[in-house]
Amino acid sequence: MSDTLSTVLLGIIEGITEFLPISSTGHLLIAERWLGERSELFNVAIQAGAILAIVLIYWRRLVGLVTRLDEPANRDYLAKLLVAFLITAVLGFIATHLGWKLPETLLPVALALLLGGILILVIEQLVSGRPQSSVVTWKVALFVGACQMLAAVFPGTSRSAATIFAAMLVGLTFRPAATEFAFLVGIPTMFAATGYEFWKVRHATQGEHWGALALGFLVSGVVAFIAVKWLLRYVQTHRFTLFAWYRIALGGALLAAVLTGAMR
Repeated sequence: MSDTLSTVLLGIIEGITEFLPISSTGHLLIAERWLGERSELFNVAIQAGAILAIVLIYWRRLVGLVTRLDEPANRDYLAKLLVAFLITAVLGFIATHLGWKLPETLLPVALALLLGGILILVIEQLVSGRPQSSVVTWKVALFVGACQMLAAVFPGTSRSAATIFAAMLVGLTFRPAATEFAFLVGIPTMFAATGYEFWKVRHATQGEHWGALALGFLVSGVVAFIAVKWLLRYVQTHRFTLFAWYRIALGGALLAAVLTGAMR
């Protein structure tokens, strides 16, 4: 397979999986076994493309929040976004310095996909009988901020899944509202994480194929834009059970492959 085609495929995989609750880390880990492992800088570039897509989708909402601070609702929402991000940043700093992270290998990813899918089904069942609420409380902000760390510590969890279902579990039961808050919190979180990863690999650029980085960035951004637009329409009328069963099927298949020695 040509490098260009593998670059496009990895960009597509990142774009689809970064914001859907199915784990981009897990899918890229699997894909790189067939498409070839890429540099950390390449992974940073395609993630940056996905982040740009979410900014473009929510730019009106973001501009409205920061330019209308005279409105109490906007100040309250921004304060909760900030607190959620700061909680993640503090916990992320602690986890990084203490080395609290499982290796990005197939076994932990398979378990995270499988258990995450089961938890999605459980949480959907728990909230199904509750009244619909689109109010972002301080409890929601605290739980979302804390649960963002799950994806960093347990590869295969999915940051979007952890935050969306944390919000739903503690009261933000209206799925579009939970999805929006999770995605908006993800913007500064992912910018910070991507900036940190870039800082770590900033000197390891010798021999880097800059054209491949640009192509991966562009493909990831375009595909992520389409994927998120689709998801935002989908959650207006559907539960997340489709993603739960997909995670269970993929996680189960990976676990079986690891245990039988077919994949390591």
